[in-house]
Amino acid sequence: MRVELLYGHGRLAVDFPENLNVTTIRKQPMPVAADPVERLRESFRRAASGRPLSELARERRTACILICDITRPVPHGTLLPPLIEELTAAGMSKDRILILVATGLHRPNEGAELREVIGSDAVFDQVPVANHFARDRDAHADLGRTPTGIPIRLDRRFVDAELRIVVGLVEPHFMAGYSGGRKLVVPGVAHRDTILKLHAGVILDHARAANAVIEGNPLHQEQLHMVRAVGEVFALNVVIDEERRIGFVNFGLIEESHLEAVAFTRPYAEVPVPRRFKTVVTTGAGYPLDKTYYQTIKGMVGVLDIVEPGGTIVIASECSEGMGSPEFVTAQRELCRMGPERFMADVIARNHARIDEWQTQMLVKALRKGRVNLYTTGLRPSDLAEIFVDPVASVESAVSASVNAQRDPCVAVVPEGPYVIPVFRPASGSVR
Repeated sequence: MRVELLYGHGRLAVDFPENLNVTTIRKQPMPVAADPVERLRESFRRAASGRPLSELARERRTACILICDITRPVPHGTLLPPLIEELTAAGMSKDRILILVATGLHRPNEGAELREVIGSDAVFDQVPVANHFARDRDAHADLGRTPTGIPIRLDRRFVDAELRIVVGLVEPHFMAGYSGGRKLVVPGVAHRDTILKLHAGVILDHARAANAVIEGNPLHQEQLHMVRAVGEVFALNVVIDEERRIGFVNFGLIEESHLEAVAFTRPYAEVPVPRRFKTVVTTGAGYPLDKTYYQTIKGMVGVLDIVEPGGTIVIASECSEGMGSPEFVTAQRELCRMGPERFMADVIARNHARIDEWQTQMLVKALRKGRVNLYTTGLRPSDLAEIFVDPVASVESAVSASVNAQRDPCVAVVPEGPYVIPVFRPASGSVR
């Protein structure tokens, strides 16, 4: 049996022997918008919450639009031109509109890469575009603190804009439950100190800080407190299928419209599975998410609910840009030096995170469940010495070794990686 996994810009074909019992787990078929641009324009006219966009734009002189960085496959080239057109048709000048890349603590997107992120030459050439820089203290407005004491420091360009819009892809997220909406604001355009407090080990170690969980998620709650401190914010939310075609789009006040998008996404992204497996194959979701090992960890965490304790996760991720940030590499070295339990004890003892160590904290969740094998063509031998998982020569060889060791021919395969969340729901009468 052959299954194609998302890998880099293409697909990685994996051949499974006929004697294996392979279960392929994909999104439920999603209806695709026949005319996504018209659907988008209709959402501007009939907002999910709040007033139509044209009315809002007529009353405002400036706008700041937050967009995701290069790590997310957001169809900006489809979304941004009609959005800019709606604003300018209402009388707003293009030079008073700023598109701000919500990088968080990620590196900036520049040059040809920035043009790729925007996805439209007309928008890129005619509308100001800039990156957020989380380490620039003076570039952030101080809006107080959340009830738990986290400082609310956000990019002044967004805070000071008369019309604030976030453009986000709504998909499962292994800490915040679902991406998009409030996540574009925090950590998207938050100051470093805010991000480090928000990602404190004790917050991310909470059982509800997990994939597909919104209610009771402490990260989600902190983000909402910060967005409310800004004032009125609107969201343009989009959902895509496995082929990255638009299945849903809406516009409205950020909280209400985002929850509507989440409600649409759930039955497609959360896939009930009646048993757990000792061997699970997944991916880093292909380009652009699998550009780094840092982002690859999302795929490992995404399948945890269907992994038998002591089982094996085999993940394929190109990692074309290597490991990720220098700070993430430092955290990986600390994990290798200290081991998972000592590393976690150190993380939980602090009331703030170190930059990018949270991804390594999430890796420990996978390591606590079982063994992790990584197939990649992008990491150097020196990188592989610092990943604390087992590199493998091929997905096929890793699956064969796991099946033989576990003495179980049943294998689950999740070709789309963390964009699909398998949820263990035992069949009636099941003892597993």
